Amino acid sequence: MTAPSVRPVSEREARQVAEAAREQDWKKPSFAKELFLGRFRLDLIHPHPTPAPDDVRRGEEFLAKLRDFCETRIDSARIEREARIPDETVDGLKELGAFGMKIDPKYGGLGLNHVYYNKALALVGSVSPVVGALLSAHQSIGVPQPLKLFGTQEQKEKFLPRCARTDITAFLLTEPDVGSDPARLATSAVPDGDDYVLDGVKLWTTNGVVADLLVVMARVPRSEGHKGGITAFVVEATAEGVTVENRNAFMGLRGIENGVTRFHQVRVPASHRIGPEGAGLKIALTTLNTGRLSIPAMCAASGKWALKIAREWSSAREQWGKPIAKHEAVGSKISYIAATTFALEAIVDLSSQMADEDRNDIRIEAALAKLYASEAAWLMMDELVQIRGGRGYESAASLAARGERAVPAEQMLRDSRINRIFEGSTEIMHLLIAREAVDAHLSVAGDLIDPDKSLGDKARAGARAGGFYARWLPKLVAGPGQLPRTYAEFHPTGHRDLSRHLRYVERSSRKLARSTFYAMSRWQGRMETKQGFLGRIVDIGAELFAMSAACVRAEHLRSRGEHGTEAYQLADAFCRQSRIRVEELFGRLWTNTDDLDRKVVSGVMGGAYTWLEAGIVDPSGEGPWIADATPGPSKAENVHRPIR
Repeated sequence: MTAPSVRPVSEREARQVAEAAREQDWKKPSFAKELFLGRFRLDLIHPHPTPAPDDVRRGEEFLAKLRDFCETRIDSARIEREARIPDETVDGLKELGAFGMKIDPKYGGLGLNHVYYNKALALVGSVSPVVGALLSAHQSIGVPQPLKLFGTQEQKEKFLPRCARTDITAFLLTEPDVGSDPARLATSAVPDGDDYVLDGVKLWTTNGVVADLLVVMARVPRSEGHKGGITAFVVEATAEGVTVENRNAFMGLRGIENGVTRFHQVRVPASHRIGPEGAGLKIALTTLNTGRLSIPAMCAASGKWALKIAREWSSAREQWGKPIAKHEAVGSKISYIAATTFALEAIVDLSSQMADEDRNDIRIEAALAKLYASEAAWLMMDELVQIRGGRGYESAASLAARGERAVPAEQMLRDSRINRIFEGSTEIMHLLIAREAVDAHLSVAGDLIDPDKSLGDKARAGARAGGFYARWLPKLVAGPGQLPRTYAEFHPTGHRDLSRHLRYVERSSRKLARSTFYAMSRWQGRMETKQGFLGRIVDIGAELFAMSAACVRAEHLRSRGEHGTEAYQLADAFCRQSRIRVEELFGRLWTNTDDLDRKVVSGVMGGAYTWLEAGIVDPSGEGPWIADATPGPSKAENVHRPIR
């Protein structure tokens, strides 16, 4: 059999592929799903879940060792300077067991829970985001997690011991002309006896340059005895026909081992297939349900670092007779960093604990955490650069060369930018979360707006929808958020009143659900094209989730006697800041420039404004916008560099 040729994919086909990869059922409750439906289920997150004592003991023991390693054996300045993690640092992490943090001890791993895995990533990411990316790409989306969830016992016994101690792994989905639209995936895996033969090119393969094992997503053609579809495989990086053609370089994360990998007639045993044919995208999305929490963990760590630097610098630097922190223009930035960092840690810890308990479905929570944290961390880093002024824009090496403290603020800003793109860009996360948020509506009324459904199907859908909305809509009119004493446990004597914020969340949750219903009634089948509206709906939900997490964390710390007064103050500050953003977002649901923006975009793309581009010189180099990814033998030198 020959590899299938790449063909154009319609918008509808692309949606169908993405829809088929979704988890269709909700077998467990979801706090965030309920929030979007106008039901504030505080009982799902409060009291704050806590880890088992044995998990805490093992986790803290490892964190102590890891902290010592970070302080003595990770040289962040050297990694930035040389654009490479030294081999001895990688070897040390292997000896420490850091590559097997989430792997079961019976396979040689440490068996840490999600809470301590994410604490470890936050710790490593604070000293070097590049090392954090190395460990995260290996364990959050690389070989260990898909095998843990979907691998056979034989696969686990064969690969997990290697992943725990010796091997580095990578996840290969993206292609030169395929990003978040997997329907156009071109890499093929053609059955041939007991093997599959892989052909294709993968782009932005984080860890791919140094990886020993790869998770590769490839399309199996449908044939007799083969269901076909996008399928996941474990591939040896040293297999014949695998070539790392380029080590990519970026504005940040300068030591990241990210490359372009070509597969030419690579034979992969069928025993290395993860799950059945056609299950690849579902495996990828399920893996990301908890894997996405690694980015929020490192974003929270960057917030902690920004807060430390802002505090120390704003005390030392004086302007007009007083420390700059005393000036309101700077102080407001410090307050934002402190309050937001508290909220990010609350989101990460709560989501991680919920993942460990496995009582709730956290697919929306994890996605909201990734979306919210990546956007907030970028803003915090930008504010830190502004607080530092010219020194924020100056490199750490330059600061040191002229005798000042080498604070890498500009590096951290560059390093944090990728988080808005990694593992689902902000725009894609908006669409993904929006789809889950309206799932209940589509499950009862989807056939009404589907042009391919028959009149009979639409009639039955109308009956279902009528029953659902008759029960649901009246509950959106009033709720506990309108009662002044609701959530009174969040206003203990001597502390700030957080109960008012939870009442606000409850009221806003119902308003959010009403707004979604109004929009579906107004636009019906065109709702999916209203990406600006859907993005604001998701952003409101993210703020409400963050407020809830911050309040629950503050009460949790107070009940344990851990900085309760200060935690309540930070939660109060965050919620007040968040409420301002929520009100603005609600206003922009219906008062915005979306229609005008579409007209301007049409003009731009139609060439109506090319006169506006006059008077410049474009410094870009020559070459195609998208590199040729035609299957075939590699013509480049193999820059694969396994670390042994």
